[in-house]
Amino acid sequence: MAELSQIVKAYDVRGVVPDQWGEHEAELFGAAFVTVTGAPAIVLGHDMRASSPALAAAFARGATARGADVTLVGLCSTDGLYYASGALGLPGAMFTASHNPARYNGIKMCRAGAAPIGLTTGLADIAELAGAWAATGAPAPVPNPGSVTERDLLSGYAEHLLSLAGPVARPLKVVVDAGNGMGGHTVPAVFAALPVDLVPMYFDLDGTFPNHEANPLDPKNIVDLRARVRAEGADLGLAFDGDADRCFVVDEKGDPVPPSAVTALIAARELARNGGHGTVIHNLISSRAVPETIVENGGTPVRSRVGHSFIKQLMAETGAIFGGEHSAHYYFRDFWNADTGMLAALHVLAALSAQQAPLSELVAGYIRYSASGEINSTVEDPAARLDRIRSAYADRSGVALDDLDGLTVTTQDWWFNVRPSNTEPLLRLNVEAADRATMTRIRDEVLALVRD
Repeated sequence: MAELSQIVKAYDVRGVVPDQWGEHEAELFGAAFVTVTGAPAIVLGHDMRASSPALAAAFARGATARGADVTLVGLCSTDGLYYASGALGLPGAMFTASHNPARYNGIKMCRAGAAPIGLTTGLADIAELAGAWAATGAPAPVPNPGSVTERDLLSGYAEHLLSLAGPVARPLKVVVDAGNGMGGHTVPAVFAALPVDLVPMYFDLDGTFPNHEANPLDPKNIVDLRARVRAEGADLGLAFDGDADRCFVVDEKGDPVPPSAVTALIAARELARNGGHGTVIHNLISSRAVPETIVENGGTPVRSRVGHSFIKQLMAETGAIFGGEHSAHYYFRDFWNADTGMLAALHVLAALSAQQAPLSELVAGYIRYSASGEINSTVEDPAARLDRIRSAYADRSGVALDDLDGLTVTTQDWWFNVRPSNTEPLLRLNVEAADRATMTRIRDEVLALVRD
């Protein structure tokens, strides 16, 4: 019997199949999900991994045994599942391990309207109940079990997103690297209605990821896309992760567009759609250009901890119209406060098509500073290293410190954040400065305190 604590993470369930979990555990999670949420009906989807259909079917058995009706939407992206949860008004579960290797699988769960479920919002209760049943035996079925109905919502998903992004006003040539993930399923359905010359890369659904890992955050995984954009003379390139809820952008030169620049671009568009006012969420390691752009376009920036549960909570609390993270998660009020890489991609296409300049020029105004990117360091005692850094900067003139998420040190010309990993003995460093020389100096200074 698997130890469920090994596979229950902060925001989802994730582990190696069958070593750490399998169909039996999935069935218990299905029963526990229905019991904790009290849902009379749920919606269920899965990605292209070999283990996903059987695990989803097992989850459905557990759910129906507890009396819930299951709408099975089959193959879908994670944001496709969020669409289903929002459009149908049902709690949902998505079987995916996102960008993790093929041997992994997992479950992302939400309440009706795509409201997130994490450890502090129901996942701990679900895991505790499933674990108790794993130890004592599965619960007895209810007298009136639920039923399973299959439903295809892909066209509705595409229509909804297209209604939110604005028109693509002129033809564009777009290279898309789906990484053998769910983008190969969703992109054709969404882009079919657009004046786009689509150049597909790795659209075959294959959970073994034969071409590269489905994690565009790692630069080595967009090498092929960058080369193809240049070779095709394309207007831009897009790369989706395994479950296609994140989207990365490269310009016509094949150069990556920082997710903070994409956040700023979309923030300006969403503010314009909302009369030039509204709240926009950004996490604390987004570029300074993001809150600057929000203010310049009449909005109110709100700073958040890193992580989708914090972003979504702030979206709900503030009524924010949009939120963005450095990791290329983009959240929209009009998409039930959930994240969708596809809608972000459509905004970029619409913005580019509305003028004649290339994408590199369009985004140049949002790339105002020099950034280090995230640098991870393995340390034995992260807390002690953070204290060491705090002591080194606390008494410097013109320096402000805050503890919203790890330690952030800010001056007029530069800032850095060091925060510990939730799961590993790592410290993650991000630095941004007015110029590259200053960024390099501060980066090396902090790394010496972290690593020496």
